[in-house]
Amino acid sequence: MNNLSELRVKVFADGAVKSEMIEMYHNPLIRGFTTNPTLMRKAGINDYKAFALDILQAIPDRPISFEVFSDEFDEMGRQALLIRDWGGNVYVKIPVTNTLGQSSVPLIKELSGKGVKLNVTAILTLKQVIEVSQALAEGAQAFISVFAGRIADTGRDPVPIMSAAVEILRSTPQQKLIWASPRELLNVFQADLIGCHIITATYDILKKLILVGKDLNEFSLDTVKMFREDALKASYSL
Repeated sequence: MNNLSELRVKVFADGAVKSEMIEMYHNPLIRGFTTNPTLMRKAGINDYKAFALDILQAIPDRPISFEVFSDEFDEMGRQALLIRDWGGNVYVKIPVTNTLGQSSVPLIKELSGKGVKLNVTAILTLKQVIEVSQALAEGAQAFISVFAGRIADTGRDPVPIMSAAVEILRSTPQQKLIWASPRELLNVFQADLIGCHIITATYDILKKLILVGKDLNEFSLDTVKMFREDALKASYSL
């Protein structure tokens, strides 16, 4: 595919650097945003709520996911309700388990039943997809984030797993599957091909969108020029 306008999958930007998020907000291809405590810490964010409210003022009209950070389910629930109230475009990220491996499904079902829009995150197995989908069945709109990139990191092909997840969610239109943690721009087109609803991608990956459809002979020459320029800048000699 050489025409980004033909993409059916929705592209969400994943990050916590305000300037990058605003840049992506002005890109009509970017349909939503996600972040997490790891990305926020990496970006040097110290005040979680202040950052979130600032971003929501700048991006008031596209879905944005903010994550709870407690490991106790009661406190997760309290944080989720607070985050929910930050804006109508907010989705609350709930990890599929806590750090002890205890399932978050009961909390997911409770919050979804209360009308909280959730983004259930850190999912890596189809069993988890099924359990989470069932918990969300009678509730609010929700995202189900399967970390396809981490699946690939284990040497497994994520495409069959993601394809199966698409089929699992086919009868639940209020639940949207996210291809999370992609490792390369190709994943956008893989997600699109299997009918995945959403893919999240970091700024570094999204910057490569300008390369879509680039002539490979031209790209080869650009690469040769890069090697030559770097050799000159380094003043290498033999």
